[in-house]
Amino acid sequence: MPASVSSTRNPFSDAATPAVGVTIDDLCKSFGTFEVLKHVSFHVPPGEIFVLMGPSGSGKSVLLKHIVGLELPTSGKVTVDGLDAADETTREKVRMALVFQAGALFNSLSVYDNLALYPREHQLADEAGIREKVMRALQILSLENAANKFPSELSGGMKKRVAIARALVMEPQLMLYDEPTSELDPVMSATIAEIIATLKEQYHVTSIVVSHDRDLALGIADRVGILMGGQLRFLGKPAELRTPQDSRVADFLNPQIDLQNPRFKQLETQA
Repeated sequence: MPASVSSTRNPFSDAATPAVGVTIDDLCKSFGTFEVLKHVSFHVPPGEIFVLMGPSGSGKSVLLKHIVGLELPTSGKVTVDGLDAADETTREKVRMALVFQAGALFNSLSVYDNLALYPREHQLADEAGIREKVMRALQILSLENAANKFPSELSGGMKKRVAIARALVMEPQLMLYDEPTSELDPVMSATIAEIIATLKEQYHVTSIVVSHDRDLALGIADRVGILMGGQLRFLGKPAELRTPQDSRVADFLNPQIDLQNPRFKQLETQA
C-alpha cells in the first residue's frame, strides 16, 4: 500500500483536506527513575498505515499518548503536520481521533448519542447536520441498525466498530488505534483490520495502530515498528518481519513453547 497520497477525502463532504504526517524525534519519557521510552525516532508519512508492535509494557500506549498530547516528553519532540504535539493548539489545527482499546463508550447513551456527543458539544452543526454526520459514519461501518441500541446490547466487535464510527464523525486527518483487535475472535479481528485498511484506501486517513496482532501488521501495514524495553528494535516493511534479523524480534513474533525452560521461570528469576 503506497503512502504517496497528499490529501484526505472527507467522508462527509466532497472537500479534500491535507493528510498529515507524524514525526517522533529522539523521544524519551521517564516516570520517576523508570525510563519508558529511550531515544525513539521514526516518521509516519501522510496517508500511511503504521503499526507499532511490542510486548506488554514496552511503551507503545505511552508513545501514542504523546502523539495526541496526553503525555509530555521528558526530552525529544513529537510533531504532527510539523506542529508540536505538546502544544494544545495543535489539536485545534489538526483533526486527530483516538480509538480506545476498550471503546470508551458511554453506557448511558445510545449508539447514536455516543456518536453525536462530540459534534453537539463543539456545536459543529445543527441537529439535522449532526444526524447526517452520525448516520453517514454508521453507514460506513454497516451499523445503521445499531443506532438506537446501548453499549450493553452490543457484542465486542460491534463496540469496536462503534468506537471507530465515533472517531469518523470527527472527520479526522489522523486516526490512532490502541489495540483495536484485543479480546476479539480471529474473524472479527480480520474484520477490524479490513475496516482500518478500507478507511485508508477510501479516505487516505493517516493511521497509527498500536497492536499485538501479528496478522494485522502483516496484512495491512505499510510499515511496522517494534518497541522493546522502550527502544525501537525494528522499523521496516511487513515482509521483512517474516525473516527478522534480531533474535528478540523473532522470538516475539514466533514464540516457541518450551516446557523444559518455561518463560515464567525466567521472569521470576529476573524479578
